[in-house]
Amino acid sequence: MICLSICNRTLGGIFSILESTGARMAEIRLDLCPITEEEIEELFNSTDIPLVATCRTASCERAEQRLAAAIRAGAKYADLEIEAPTLMGKRLRRLARECGTVFIRSFHDFETTPSSEDLSGIVQRCRRFGAEVVKIAVTARSEEEVRRVMDLYGQAPEGTLLAFCMGEAGKRSRLDCLRAGAPFTYACMPGEPVADGQMSLEEMNASLYGGFSFFDRQNVTMPCSKSFAQRAIIAAALAEGTSRLEGYTPCGDSEAAITAARSLGAEVHNAGDSLIIKGTAGRFARQDMVSAGESGLLARLLIPLLSLGNERTVRLDGCGTLPARPLADANAIMAAFGVTLSNAGCVGKEIHVPLDIRGSLVPGRAEISGRGGSQLISGLLMSLPMTGSASSLYVSGPKSIPYMFITVDVLRRFGIEMSSEMEGGDDFLEARDWSCCTGINFNIRGGQKYRAADFPLERDWSTAANFLVAGAVFGKVSVDGLDTASLQADISILDILVEAGASVSQDDDGTTTGPVNVCKAPLNPFSVNLSNAPDLFPAVSVLAAFCPGTSRIGGVSRLSGKESDRAAAILEMLSGFGVNARVEGDALVIEGHSLEKRLASGNMLVGGGSFDPRRDHRMVMALKLASMGAGSSITIQDSDCVSKSCPFFNDMFN
Repeated sequence: MICLSICNRTLGGIFSILESTGARMAEIRLDLCPITEEEIEELFNSTDIPLVATCRTASCERAEQRLAAAIRAGAKYADLEIEAPTLMGKRLRRLARECGTVFIRSFHDFETTPSSEDLSGIVQRCRRFGAEVVKIAVTARSEEEVRRVMDLYGQAPEGTLLAFCMGEAGKRSRLDCLRAGAPFTYACMPGEPVADGQMSLEEMNASLYGGFSFFDRQNVTMPCSKSFAQRAIIAAALAEGTSRLEGYTPCGDSEAAITAARSLGAEVHNAGDSLIIKGTAGRFARQDMVSAGESGLLARLLIPLLSLGNERTVRLDGCGTLPARPLADANAIMAAFGVTLSNAGCVGKEIHVPLDIRGSLVPGRAEISGRGGSQLISGLLMSLPMTGSASSLYVSGPKSIPYMFITVDVLRRFGIEMSSEMEGGDDFLEARDWSCCTGINFNIRGGQKYRAADFPLERDWSTAANFLVAGAVFGKVSVDGLDTASLQADISILDILVEAGASVSQDDDGTTTGPVNVCKAPLNPFSVNLSNAPDLFPAVSVLAAFCPGTSRIGGVSRLSGKESDRAAAILEMLSGFGVNARVEGDALVIEGHSLEKRLASGNMLVGGGSFDPRRDHRMVMALKLASMGAGSSITIQDSDCVSKSCPFFNDMFN
């Protein structure tokens, strides 16, 4: 990125520059700007633009106080000269770690360029004294001296070294450093160079970005979560009375849930953006065949439900990609409750739709495996309360845990009660991290009845992830209406973006649904396990392609039963774009480079090809996202399959 150095400005002047120049990153020279510590806190607290706090150590005590104020207020980087006193460096380094600020140790030589050996020693010294990023700025008088500095990049991981030359001879190195792997470089206001050879922001933007189109979206509103909508629609169909679900946006899967609800005997009407559903009071119509459309979730919700009081064989059908998707462990799980599943019209070991359901759901105690995911378990949680007596359901090795608790939350709104207890080892007890959970016990009282409910449907974090990643890599975005207290698994995209170095914030409007803002910042590689949020894989893999270094995304085994073999589809996408990626065990490993390095070196993602999303809506979204970083336009085959979850995604993203 290009970082605008701001000197000799009051607080109001700094804000004015940030607004008028459109700077995407800025260095605040705290030693040269006449602002108080209170104003420092206000400045670093009030903008999402990544800011570098720099204060030369002419007065050590004053420098430490001002840098500390900036770090506490949220500075992205804090730059401390290597000549600073050791104890001062240790204190600021500790504070930076506590506050999540990246610590820069810098070396300057305004007279000459040290020898290669001395430069290497300076880099090592900076790292020894706590540098997460080493900054080297020396004065060059020849091409040979410039090469001496640029050779340092061969010894440092991408994104951890910022080395360039001052002086006219070193002017070009201020852009070449991005090509070599620097996380950012510096520019100045017109006619106000901070050091000899520094270029203006306008000049550097033109040289680096040229005609590149940044992503800049404000007040984007996501569709409702189909995970919430489908559960709520079926629950409302079972309820006594009339329910009103507000904020409904149609998509293929949710419309399939409406069709299923009508098959059960519920009356469903659209009233603007609300669904009005008159339920069956649990006395739903018995059908010989019910369709789940193309929805794997809906199919798994319906299997236990259609077996309630079942005295005959019921067929569950589906369309699109659903018949090719195995319903992992479904037969074993349903057998524990007295229900038999068999493939209809074909023979095979794996159960899939169309399938025949025989037997009536029997309440009781059972231990089942959660390795196949949460959806059929959610179906049991919806159905068992309607049986005649209590049930205890122990889920071992649970996956996609947040989705089980979305089900519990939706059921609570319709008057259904149950208790749960999560188990795990020491790691789980300490971190309370879902990925460390080894088992969940649900205790469910029988004989319960669904009651009608009125509530708004949550906005969809799965679709939003693509917009938020676009903001982090390609510009900025503000998304309205997302609930940051949501149980949706894909809310974890926020944690991933923070770990990757993006600038993330939420406007404080007194609720948990204020606008979520993400904007570009220098990124870094990350490691995450998406076993509980597999729908994030496509978008997060694109994020990793623009994070300099090696990122690891665990949970690949969760992808085989999606609309496509999603792991293979992601590898095919990344390979088609020229990204080095591979599967190691249960992890997807991606070698990434920053957008700026790609632009400076002409190594943008390969474009000009045709990509097959394999009828997978999440892959269409990821391809649209990745295409923003492609060197030329791409063609996405069958892009309309995105209507499964968000029919208007292409228009929104374009």
